[in-house]
Amino acid sequence: MANVPTKPTAPVKKESSSASSIFASLAIVICLCVSLLIFFFILADPSHYKGGDVLNGEPSDIYGIVHRGGYLVPLVMGYVLMVIVFSIERFIVIGKATGTSSIETFVRKIQTFLSAGNIDGASAECDKQKGSVANVIKAGLKKYREMETEATLDVDQKTLAIQKDIEEATALEMPMLEQNLTIIATLVSIGTLTGLLGTVVGMIKAFHELAGNGGGTNTGALSAAISEALVNTALGISTSAISIVMYNVFTSKIDNLTYAIDETGFSIVQTFAASHKK
Repeated sequence: MANVPTKPTAPVKKESSSASSIFASLAIVICLCVSLLIFFFILADPSHYKGGDVLNGEPSDIYGIVHRGGYLVPLVMGYVLMVIVFSIERFIVIGKATGTSSIETFVRKIQTFLSAGNIDGASAECDKQKGSVANVIKAGLKKYREMETEATLDVDQKTLAIQKDIEEATALEMPMLEQNLTIIATLVSIGTLTGLLGTVVGMIKAFHELAGNGGGTNTGALSAAISEALVNTALGISTSAISIVMYNVFTSKIDNLTYAIDETGFSIVQTFAASHKK
């Protein structure tokens, strides 16, 4: 059997992994710095405590209550900011990958052109759509045209070459969509664990107050310790909940794009096989 060329025949745009890594590193550092600034300069403002006493006064609003959660609070707040930042970034990247119109409409148009044998029209539609899906489909269509003039391969080998070209183009495009999703997935676990750590620290302080002072209890210190435990619990659970929702949203969008590529790629291969039968 003759060797089937496997090198992609169309240039496929791919986001630089190094640039993405730099963005991720900077975003994490900036989110942590912003959360520290919020904690020390906004939440710790005396106006959020009765009598303006940050150290011993009772919180007068939600800001003071969150600040009373202790020094793990800015860390968990940083996690929340990271989820927001990386979610926005993924929305932008996946939106660009989808293209100018809905992916379902694009797939239907391509299948219509293929059914009519209008390969040039399908390629022009890819140029209008843009994005990762259109890039992959256009690479397959270009290979389609090349295989029409290829004289050394039989029909099965040609269809296999088209299929491999689509698969390789997909392998170049799709990893871009999954970058930074691991960060969101990691925040699902680390948010809960950090909140749990804050809860444990707060409860240790609370039991220490109950056990100390010769049987007397400092109600202010006890309430502060319990507040620290509950605030960290709430922030940790919130971080994990948001992370889970966003991770599932993005994986669902990526799955839809992958399915669209597979469906359209199958149509291209089947159209070629059907129109070139001897």
